[in-house]
Amino acid sequence: MHGLMMETPLLVTEILRHAVRSSPNQEVVTRLVEGGMHRYTFKEAGERIAQLAHALVALGVGEGDRVGVMGWNTHRQLELYYATAGIGAVCHTINPRLGPENAGYVMNHARDKVVFYDETFLPLVKGLAPHLATVESYIALSATGALPEIGDKPVHNYESLIEKHPTTYDWPEFDERTACGLCYTSGTTGRPKGVLYTHRSTVLHALVLAQPNVGAFDRGDALLPVVPMFHVNAWGVPYAALMMGVKLVMPGPGLDGESLYEIFESEQVAYALGVPTVWLNLLNYVDQNNLSFSSLKHTMVGGAALSERIIKGFERHGVRVRQGWGMTEMSPIGTTNVEEDDWSELPEEERVQIQLRQGKAVPFMQMRIVDDEGNCLPHDGESDGHLQVKSPWVLSAYYEYDGQTLTDDGWFDTGDVVVIHPDGRMQITDRAKDVIKSGGEWLSTIDIENAALSHPAVANAAVIGMPHPKWQERPLLIVEMAKGANAEPAEILEFTRQQLPKISWPDDVQTVETIPLGATGKVLKTELRKQFADFTLPTV
Repeated sequence: MHGLMMETPLLVTEILRHAVRSSPNQEVVTRLVEGGMHRYTFKEAGERIAQLAHALVALGVGEGDRVGVMGWNTHRQLELYYATAGIGAVCHTINPRLGPENAGYVMNHARDKVVFYDETFLPLVKGLAPHLATVESYIALSATGALPEIGDKPVHNYESLIEKHPTTYDWPEFDERTACGLCYTSGTTGRPKGVLYTHRSTVLHALVLAQPNVGAFDRGDALLPVVPMFHVNAWGVPYAALMMGVKLVMPGPGLDGESLYEIFESEQVAYALGVPTVWLNLLNYVDQNNLSFSSLKHTMVGGAALSERIIKGFERHGVRVRQGWGMTEMSPIGTTNVEEDDWSELPEEERVQIQLRQGKAVPFMQMRIVDDEGNCLPHDGESDGHLQVKSPWVLSAYYEYDGQTLTDDGWFDTGDVVVIHPDGRMQITDRAKDVIKSGGEWLSTIDIENAALSHPAVANAAVIGMPHPKWQERPLLIVEMAKGANAEPAEILEFTRQQLPKISWPDDVQTVETIPLGATGKVLKTELRKQFADFTLPTV
């Protein structure tokens, strides 16, 4: 027997309607790419989103068309999120850090019809333009002078484009399974792959992200996503923030420590979300200048493994650290590790070790771990295996990709090797492609890296497996030293070993000027493996 309830479609437009209706005077504040600050209300945002929707239709954008955007976190990109979805088009956020070759590839693969860009990225866009087969026009989000020529295609100024249009729009209703967003993976192990989000998946993800035990957003807080809007839709924050009526602060291109600190203080930001490298830079700036945070209460860390240094660094300033884990393929939130009441009763080191875990599955996220033969493993905190997930906001297939995406029984293999503890907290021990197999044991590169990162002279650390005639592979520790640090490599090696079981001791340490990072801030171990391809461990 079916129930007798309405079946209204879950559409991104409904988030916007709710925000304008319930929190019309709440603010969106932006540090502009062209300089200065911009400030407006949710009601005013809704009016400009309507104007943009009219402008998109006038440009010939229709249902299912891909609208490319290469921009910083600003109110204009927020408007693009909602206007494109509202007319049934697809907002394709382009990560400029992919580099010219991969950026051009994803724009052609997506078949973008129009492309919006911030002035910062004009050289990249102009270089790509001759190779973009489907783009019909370009729109400058932050142009301050005369518009440039980009091939033989028309170029528009964003503000001039939308200002002549009405401030209301009759938002259509359509199937909630309609696509609304397209993000590509970072392509660290091959060509980037497209993940096509639906209205339904986006709304459900936002609803869960807004929960107290997940994103834990507070309506009275100012919220700042440092994570770029071109990286998995800024983790869904632009949707959840408007849904919750939270003040949204957009940092623009200013992601260095000084710029972030200034906007945190001037806008009294209470909650910010970003990747570890950003937080390390911020903490270094604050500590070196003997500053403190007057409003910041919480940070969420994701995109790469959380380190003890970040936890303790923020706690010195009274800021609590939450960890989130997910993937582009998961919209992205899969787990969060939010503080619990009984943590205050734990010894500090025990609490920190719990905080370093990726956390508990969010509602509607199913997780299982399997061995190499596909057998399910217990959640005992000891049995490590391949993490597989299933959820309404996990992809069913990559966009226009012929390969197999899911297992035969419908689960997505994340590529992570994990354990799940009896309390439900998942802990990544490694990426499947990075784990070191030594003498029949799997060694976690993450554990070794975190041990090295706790040394104050280490700015970043990475571990790769090197061939060994006896053990098959052994760990090589590669470190990037902090500015002004004068610690010897031997000291770093000994310090790291003291925190690890002997089997996990790195056999050697090498220093590099800079550890290469990918488009989303993750260490490019593929590049390090190439760099050290001819290196021989001293233990061989």
